Amino acid sequence: MTAASSRISPEAIQSPALSPAAERAVIWARDWSAEFPHFLANHLPMVLVALERMGASPDRLEAYCHIYNETNHLVPVPEPIGRVTSDNWREFLGQRKREGDYRVFFAAEVARLGATPTAIRYLPHLFGGFAASALHAFMRMAYAAMTDSDAETAVALAYWAATYLPLGAPQGRPPTTDDPLRVLGYMYGPETFKHVETERDLLWHFMRAVAAKPEFAPVIDMLEVRADTHDRIAKLSLAIFAATGDFAALHAVTGTHWLRLMAPRTPDAATPLRYFWQAIASLVPKIGFPEIPSEEQLQYWRRLPLPEWPEIYREAVLHDDEHDLSLSFSASEEFKTYGDPLYKYVAAKRLGLI
Repeated sequence: MTAASSRISPEAIQSPALSPAAERAVIWARDWSAEFPHFLANHLPMVLVALERMGASPDRLEAYCHIYNETNHLVPVPEPIGRVTSDNWREFLGQRKREGDYRVFFAAEVARLGATPTAIRYLPHLFGGFAASALHAFMRMAYAAMTDSDAETAVALAYWAATYLPLGAPQGRPPTTDDPLRVLGYMYGPETFKHVETERDLLWHFMRAVAAKPEFAPVIDMLEVRADTHDRIAKLSLAIFAATGDFAALHAVTGTHWLRLMAPRTPDAATPLRYFWQAIASLVPKIGFPEIPSEEQLQYWRRLPLPEWPEIYREAVLHDDEHDLSLSFSASEEFKTYGDPLYKYVAAKRLGLI
């Protein structure tokens, strides 16, 4: 595959889920690898969608493509080096050099089966590596589901396979709690979690280092998933991020939104939720073993004079930081579900509006 051109081509097949300008931008972004040096997640295709949904103009979408490229030095998709088939596709999981091969394979599968059936077929096998690219393969699949994009679905599956990162498989132990907070609380106990060494200062390297510790093995089996588990995780994730503003905690808030987006492709909702919470638990030491804010503190933040979403959107689309954009959009979408003013608080605070 060749590198993306220096300008977005005006030719594109319009998706009903995106405007023509956004579709052109996402097609342009798709030519780049899912990561850029060194092993950092390329947020561009997803952030373009978030920008459009928050009201960015066509000129802003195109400008953002080039700003992101110039800032991060995106790289082309690796050239295919061997054939991936339905018989051998699991043999190369976690091999980033096979991203091009996986793109070819999953594009053919999507063409054969359709996007959602392909995702339903392969995601159960990929959930074991849920932490792929520090949860960003999961993010790309969520946005692919939201926009109902065949091409993005194939790329998301390829991304997930090439960066597959297992944090520990279930051992069949009975759950010990239905409270997501108690799962995180376990991480505060073993001394070993206070001494995590990594090869690089990368989020997924940190997650991998935590998972390598024997004391982490029980985490995957701890949580009993019930009908209200997603809601409890969303509430807790929001509280932790409101208290810390931490980069890793941000992914817990956006991740609960991504799980909701991905729901049509995950008939077994319990499994991705359990793997997601295992991944967030691995980040507790990175967040700094945070103190959970009291209900009184949360209510104080909720009662502050907070901007409305149109003002938050107007500010957000001016920002170049992908996490400002991702958080603002996900927070606004989760607000539609829960109506919690704390979502306005975290977005406004992240953007410097309060």
